[in-house]
Amino acid sequence: MCIASVTVSTAEKEYFFSRLRNIFHLKKKEEEKKTTTTTTTITTATTTNSCVSSSNKGELERVFTYFDENGDGKVSPTELRRCMKAVGGELTVEEAEMAVRLSDSDGDGLLGLEDFTKLMEGMEEERNKESELMGAFGMYEMEGYITPKSLKMMLSRLGESTSIDKCKVMIKRFDINGDGVLSFDEFKVMMTS
Repeated sequence: MCIASVTVSTAEKEYFFSRLRNIFHLKKKEEEKKTTTTTTTITTATTTNSCVSSSNKGELERVFTYFDENGDGKVSPTELRRCMKAVGGELTVEEAEMAVRLSDSDGDGLLGLEDFTKLMEGMEEERNKESELMGAFGMYEMEGYITPKSLKMMLSRLGESTSIDKCKVMIKRFDINGDGVLSFDEFKVMMTS
């Protein structure tokens, strides 16, 4: 299999990992049920830069073994798609190929255990970023949105006195759908630009 080298922007990577994260959630109990019937043995490479805990590493190895349907010690884009579908998610051919391309360290178009771990760590990093953003959004939002009034109140608490009109101008800059308030998705755009 040959996958061409493509430059992917940070925004595209963030979108992809966000989409992949929404599709696939590591659920320990589900994976344990599914992997109890898997008897494939894999040899794991020692990673020097891994920040995965030993219990999480064991879980990732089990998930990797489940995804490695043919037992060759590698996960192809096709295997990735099939397994995502089996756990209730869906990836397009392009998304599966992008997942492999972003994490494939040796350029063979397949994910070894180390590559797979890197992919999952990227998803975890995105999940952590989104969690932080959700916390920040919660400080400003009222009824699920950031309104000019809620923005003014939060800025006042932070010692920043401003008018409702100035808050409307701030919101308008990132108000993609023009409804006069910021949703979480619009807030993410604001915080990452």
